[in-house]
Amino acid sequence: MKAVLIDDEQNNLDNLSRLLETYCPEVTVVDTALNAVTGRKAILMHQPDLVFLDIQMPGENGFDLLKSLPDSDFDVVFVTAYDHYGIQAVKFSAVDYLLKPIHPDELISAVRKVSGRQGHRRRHEQLENLLQQLNQSKEEHRIALPTLKETRLIRTRDIIRLESSNNYSHIYLTGGEKLTASRPIHEYEDLLTDYGFLRPHQSHLVNRVYIKSLLREDGGTLLLEDGSRVPVSRNKKGAILEALGL
Repeated sequence: MKAVLIDDEQNNLDNLSRLLETYCPEVTVVDTALNAVTGRKAILMHQPDLVFLDIQMPGENGFDLLKSLPDSDFDVVFVTAYDHYGIQAVKFSAVDYLLKPIHPDELISAVRKVSGRQGHRRRHEQLENLLQQLNQSKEEHRIALPTLKETRLIRTRDIIRLESSNNYSHIYLTGGEKLTASRPIHEYEDLLTDYGFLRPHQSHLVNRVYIKSLLREDGGTLLLEDGSRVPVSRNKKGAILEALGL
């Protein structure tokens, strides 16, 4: 079986490669990647049978990577240091998951499960089921926005962008509504990063779904679907280009 390993820490990639070579000789590692962008390229290039995928990574996480692929003709074993992410992956129909540090017996068991799978159709249906449930989960996810008059529960998919104003945050919603919440923007970054939001500037947080284009003016500006423009700071530009696959 051809395998691609994706993890944001090189020592984890090296360790998993050694374990596979020692305990699972039926698996050949054809490529490794340190983030979702290079991982996507490796998957498309090598068409692996198996992907060992870290869940928590800077920028796009493992789930985001799976959602972005045009086809899912491979098995997935999630790798995570956080037990609750592993449980979530199992609920979403993942083949298996491994907790870091990886134990050889658990690795052998995961590979055997993959080897015992019955062909492309079941593999494809499993990942389609995973992605469908993830999409439903993220579409319905809500956050609480404490305004001066009330606390509003807003779906994250309805938020276009946030803009900082000292210890307050202005939230711009689909439909043109604007809310002001009594929390600094960095707190919302922690809440929204896993739901596709990017921080192109110290004062701005944007939903990548509504990014229309990256303009070259003023060193870099994001044009959003509602016509608003958000600056990209010099120290954030590299991360933004990588997150957008540019």
